Amino acid sequence: MGSYVSTCRSHAWRTKGLQRMEERDRIAQRFEEHRPRVRAAAYRMLGSLDEADDAVQEAWLRLNRAGATTIENLEAWLVTTVGRVALNMLRARKTRGEQPLEERLPDPIVDAPGTIDPEHEAVLADSVGLALLVVLETLTPAERLAYVLHDMFSVPFDEIGDILDRSTDSARQLASRGRRRIRRANPFPSTDLPQQHRVVDAFLAAAREGNFEALVAVLHPDVALYEDAGTGRIVEICGAAALANRAKSFAQFGVIGRPALINGSAGWVSYRAGQVFAIGAVTVRKDRISRMDILRDPARIATIDLRALDLDLDA
Repeated sequence: MGSYVSTCRSHAWRTKGLQRMEERDRIAQRFEEHRPRVRAAAYRMLGSLDEADDAVQEAWLRLNRAGATTIENLEAWLVTTVGRVALNMLRARKTRGEQPLEERLPDPIVDAPGTIDPEHEAVLADSVGLALLVVLETLTPAERLAYVLHDMFSVPFDEIGDILDRSTDSARQLASRGRRRIRRANPFPSTDLPQQHRVVDAFLAAAREGNFEALVAVLHPDVALYEDAGTGRIVEICGAAALANRAKSFAQFGVIGRPALINGSAGWVSYRAGQVFAIGAVTVRKDRISRMDILRDPARIATIDLRALDLDLDA
C-alpha cells in the first residue's frame, strides 16, 4: 500500500511539474510575440539599447512572477511594466549623481542605405529618429514616461498616473509639457528619404573634396551640431561656416564618410586608419542639413552593431 501511495504521489508531482513547464513555455511564447514592441518602448524611455534589454528582461521576470493567465491584455501589461522599470532606471541615474541626461547622445541604430534590419525596424516604428531621442533625453523622467507611454503607445492617462503615483490630470499635464518641448525643438526630419540621401551624399562629397563653398551650400545657415566624444558633455557648434571648416579639417586627416541609415534616416559612418571614427545622424529640411548629432565616443561606438554596413576598414 505504501509503495502504491508513493507511486501516486510521484506521478502527481511529475504531472504538476509538466504542467508548470508547459505553462512557462506558453508564457514565454506569448512574451516573445510582444518582445519587439516592449523593447521599442524601453528604447524610447532609456535611449540605450543595453539598458532597454535589461528593462525587457526585468519585465519578463515580473511576468513570470505574475503569471500570464491572469492578464487580459498582455501587450499593454508588458508596455506599462517596462515603462515602470525604465522610470526607476532613469531616476536611479540621477540618484547616483551621473551626468545629466542631456549630456549623452542616445545609442544610434545603424543600417545600410535602402534596407532596415527587421529587428531594428520593430524598435524604430513610428519614426523614432535620433534627434527625437535627444530631445526625450532632456525631459524629466516623469515627463518622458507620460509622453512615451501615452503619445507613442496609447496608454491611458489613468494608468500612467498609477505608475507615477499621481492623478490622471497630473499625468496628462506631464505629457503635455513633454509634447510642447518636443514641438519647440522640432526634431522631425523631412520624410523624403531619397532627398535626405541626396543631401547627405552632397555633404560627404564636398567634405572629401575640401570644398568649403559646397559644404556651406548644403548646410542651413543656422545649422547646429551636437557631438558626444565621451567626455561627459555634449559639444555644440552652430553655423554653416563653422561646421564647413570642421568637416574640411576632418577630411584632411583622412576621415572617410560612408552613407548609412541612422535610426531610419539618412546619415553616415566615418572611419580613419582602419577604425570607425564617428556615427553621424542629420535632420534635413528643405534640401539642407539643419542639425547634426554625432557620436564620437570610441567606447560606445565599439558597442554599436555595424555589421549591416560591411565596412572595408582596410581600404
